[in-house]
Amino acid sequence: MDAGSLSSSGTLKTRSRYPLQEQFIQRKSSKENLDRFIPNRSAMDFDYAHYMLTDGNKGKENPVGSSPSREAYRKQLAESLNMNRTRILAFKNKPPAPVDLIPHELSNLTQDNNRSIKPRRFIPQTSERTLDAPDLVDDYYLNLLDWGSGNVLAIALGSTVYLWDATTGSTSELVTVEDEDGPVTSVSWAPDGRHIAVGLNNSEVQLWDTTSNRQLRTLRGGHRQRVGSLAWNNHVLTTGGMDGRIINNDVRIRSHIVETYSGHEQEVCGLKWSASGSQLASGGNDNLLYIWDRATASSNSTTQWLHRLDDHTSAVKALAWCPFQGNLLATGGGSGDRCIKFWNTHTGACLNSIDTGSQVCSLLWNKNERELLSSHGFTQNQLTLWKYPSMVKMAELTGHTSRVLFMAQSPDGCTVASAAADETLRFWNVFGAPEAASKAAPKARAEPFSNVNRIR
Repeated sequence: MDAGSLSSSGTLKTRSRYPLQEQFIQRKSSKENLDRFIPNRSAMDFDYAHYMLTDGNKGKENPVGSSPSREAYRKQLAESLNMNRTRILAFKNKPPAPVDLIPHELSNLTQDNNRSIKPRRFIPQTSERTLDAPDLVDDYYLNLLDWGSGNVLAIALGSTVYLWDATTGSTSELVTVEDEDGPVTSVSWAPDGRHIAVGLNNSEVQLWDTTSNRQLRTLRGGHRQRVGSLAWNNHVLTTGGMDGRIINNDVRIRSHIVETYSGHEQEVCGLKWSASGSQLASGGNDNLLYIWDRATASSNSTTQWLHRLDDHTSAVKALAWCPFQGNLLATGGGSGDRCIKFWNTHTGACLNSIDTGSQVCSLLWNKNERELLSSHGFTQNQLTLWKYPSMVKMAELTGHTSRVLFMAQSPDGCTVASAAADETLRFWNVFGAPEAASKAAPKARAEPFSNVNRIR
């Protein structure tokens, strides 16, 4: 295991790998003095130097041929030609100030513009921390990592869900399901950062209160196969299964199934609600992307899709709604597609498509800048930061040795956690600090369980 992992003795289940060691990059700070003397050539008289080195000493070398009159003539000639100097290499005063060719007003304007240009942000190329994640299921179609608004990271390892508190660095075990019910196939925090949904291989979904470590209820009867994708919309939990069904579950009521979306013919591996909660994006192993409108959802019949998009040529798992443009959706295709596509979800138009060269496993938007982060599989298993909309590569973050299956973003939007098939969990300071830390945080949605005293 890489340096900076949890202690290698025992497994995560024995709670012996909890201490977290940070990795620091050592940078050279020594400075070499490379200054050297450069003569001022304009202050040198090479003709005089040549004369002194050759003809000037002839009289001294041959005093016999020298007479008083000849010597007097040489001195008078030297004085008239200003040759009575002893210093050949001479320094002059500093050169005159350059002529200001730009008017003072324009110069000040240029300086102001230069100050207004934002300096390029430093992007660390290595992970800040690395945690061991044994028994992480290497399955592209699952969703086993999520970072809640309470700054707690949830990760499913085999049949166990662990919680890592990013504030304190402590780790706790939430639940271990029975072998016949597991493994855990998906995890998703509710907007309140307190409750969490856990999808299982046996087609059920459990709801847990993490503050009391208590299971609240189990959602049954909606799916016939494993539940690999989850998405919250206030008090509604949307589930996607291997059976191709998408179900809206109102967790406040006993009969929790309120709407059903039918369209996918294979496993639903990606689910994301827009920030407004009005549109749902779903991606499946049938290479299809669907956009669903909540306003047209019906509890009496199967809801009809708004857009059915078939541009991808492989499974569509990576979905990310743009934080600064409500109808902009980014999607990523599997190993047979390798593309990131951008969609106008109002019209269904594909705005752009970029071939990344490798399987796209996950996508995250920067909440503070117009940037998009993607995680990939073979061959580099890297994280790539793109500038939007030019889609110029800003950085490539390497360190994982297998495909980077899952990514999650911290509540402040600065840190990204990535979990890979190499059974490591890495933390990257890729998005940096927000410009105005003093800005008020957006108001969190109401707790999905705030209006009821007990969930049946």
